[in-house]
Amino acid sequence: MIVGICGSPRKGATEHVLREALNTLETMGFKTEFFTVRNKKIGFCIHCDHCLKHKECIIKDDMNTVYSLLKDAAGIILATPVYNGGISAQTKAVMDRCRALLAADPNVLKHKIGMVIAVGGDRIGGQELAIQQIHTFYILNAITPISGGPFGANLGANFWSKDTLEGVKEDKEGFRSLKKTIKRFAEAMNKIEVKRQN
Repeated sequence: MIVGICGSPRKGATEHVLREALNTLETMGFKTEFFTVRNKKIGFCIHCDHCLKHKECIIKDDMNTVYSLLKDAAGIILATPVYNGGISAQTKAVMDRCRALLAADPNVLKHKIGMVIAVGGDRIGGQELAIQQIHTFYILNAITPISGGPFGANLGANFWSKDTLEGVKEDKEGFRSLKKTIKRFAEAMNKIEVKRQN
C-alpha cells in the first residue's frame, strides 16, 4: 500500500497534484490511501521524551491515523506546499511527531520507499530545499528516497502553481517531473514486492 500525505492546510494545488499522483499509481495496480492535514488536529512535537519512556506519544490527536497508515505502507509520498522557501509547518509537524513511532519500533519505517512532491508559488521558490528536507527525514528513518532522475526531476516532483489551482494544472514541466518521479517510484515499489514474494 502507498500512503500519500498532503501537508497543505488548505484544499488547492498541493492536494490536487498528490491526488493525481495517487490516481496514476492506482492505474498501475497499486493500492493507495490519501491523508490530508487539512481540518485535522496535529500538534507540534514538544520533545518531552514521553515516547522514549512509554513507547507512545503523549499528544492524542489525528497523528494516530498517520501512525497506522505509515506502519502499513510500503511506499510513502509526502506532498508539501512551499512556505518561506521550505516545507509547511504542518508537514514538519507530521515528520517531527514520527519520533514517537520510531521510539516504539526503530525499524518501523525501514526499507519503505519514499517520494516527494513540492508545490511553490514561484518557479524557483524553494521547491528543491523542501524536497531535500523531506529526503533528510526519509534518510534518517531508513526510508529509501526516490527522485525523478536527471533532466527535469533531479530530486523529485516540483511544481509552479502561481499561487492558484489553475496555475498548477497548467504547469507542464511540473507534471513532466511528476511522471518521471512516479516512474522511478513504481519501479522501486515493484522491486520490493518481488523481493517479498521470493
